[in-house]
Amino acid sequence: MGVAVSNWRLARAVSKEGQLGVVSGTLLAVVQSRILQQGDPGGHLRRAFDRFPAPAVAERVWNNYFVPGGIAPDAPFKAVPMPTLTPSAAFTELIVVACFAEVFLAKEGHSGRVGMNLLEKIQLPTLPSLYGAMLAGVDTVLMGAGIPRAIPGVLDQLARGEAAELKIDIEGAAPDDPVRVMRFDPRTIFPERIPAVHRPAFIAIVSSATLASTLAKKSSGRVDGFVVEGAVAGGHNPPPRGPLPLTPGAAAIYGPRDLPELPKIRDLGLPFWLAGAYSRPGKIAEARAQGAAGVQVGTAFVFCEESGILPDLKRRFRELISAGVARVHTDPLASPTGFPFKIAQLTQSLSDAAAYAKRQRICDLGYLRQLFRRADGTIGYRCAAEPVADFLRKAGDEAATFGRKCLCNGLAATVGFAQRRANGDHELPIITAGDELAHLGRYFDLTRSGYTAADVIRVLLGPAPDAAIA
Repeated sequence: MGVAVSNWRLARAVSKEGQLGVVSGTLLAVVQSRILQQGDPGGHLRRAFDRFPAPAVAERVWNNYFVPGGIAPDAPFKAVPMPTLTPSAAFTELIVVACFAEVFLAKEGHSGRVGMNLLEKIQLPTLPSLYGAMLAGVDTVLMGAGIPRAIPGVLDQLARGEAAELKIDIEGAAPDDPVRVMRFDPRTIFPERIPAVHRPAFIAIVSSATLASTLAKKSSGRVDGFVVEGAVAGGHNPPPRGPLPLTPGAAAIYGPRDLPELPKIRDLGLPFWLAGAYSRPGKIAEARAQGAAGVQVGTAFVFCEESGILPDLKRRFRELISAGVARVHTDPLASPTGFPFKIAQLTQSLSDAAAYAKRQRICDLGYLRQLFRRADGTIGYRCAAEPVADFLRKAGDEAATFGRKCLCNGLAATVGFAQRRANGDHELPIITAGDELAHLGRYFDLTRSGYTAADVIRVLLGPAPDAAIA
């Protein structure tokens, strides 16, 4: 669920209710560096850092970013390095410690299960992210937005304390080019004695039986199940099959060809959960009648009290939902990945055309940059949401920049970490939610100041206990 929307507080609340709470692993290095610069309100990161099994590593990260009392409200956040093929030791340590801390806090004080979600599209930080989560005892890793065939084997290697490698996708690479890989060795964190970690379950997020079959049969290790996500779910959606059809409002259209073939997925013999518009009573029973183990729910939790979204944004969406005017747009252009992206519409956010037009394009976080092969065979980095002149200088196609939005900065702003620019402006939020957003008022009393994750689960499960994945 975006960047720090499904944070440790939300995952912990869900896990304590007996379900699988999932933290978002996306941009955690950025998120936690900015929490430290805000003075670590509540002292939660200090508590987690104190439990990191390599104290000197955690202390280096702490000393690099912690600001006692927090930076001034109008001060910019200190920059975090952008992911590259050759990350510094300090950046790798930040990623490992941040992912450890997030999972540690989500698991603290209860015996429930906790998962972490990562995106295959964001490959460069994956290995240290997985290892940090495994050090904290993460129970499940979920990954979509691509074909994560290599991840099961990586989990096996890291669980054995071995170095792991991940092949990196390079746009325009020639058949005879050397394979580019990211490599992570646990000995970079523990040069003397590597602690034992367990291998978490791996659940792939898929949208088709073909992809599920490929992962089940051709992955580098054991796949433990699937989340089968429909096109009405929030976040990134797979492109519709065939030519991209659009509504008069320029939203991507999905049809019968895009529905997953559940009988074929069921025949693979692995558990699966259904996702996308499953946040109402009776949906778990409906999913199980189709052979699913349960459901994954995101949108219903987006605006609950424990989620990371700023309270004022939650209030504004509750008002829109109560008035019956909440709307989600499946934008085929917004994401630099090229995947359609669900955007909840709100004034003074990046969904607002006027507000978007005023934003000066900048790429200073870089998680969605695409690696590409230069004419001389070296590797460059470019993002379709960066300044157009920069993208063209890197041999990018100008048409690819149209309508692209900086998801990295927008999603960080949504959860309270908006960067302040030199001209005094601050980054605007961008909120992703599934099509179920407009109907949340049917399930929750939105006249109150808010609702909790436990409220959502009670509605989902109804009068009888059941199982879900959230």
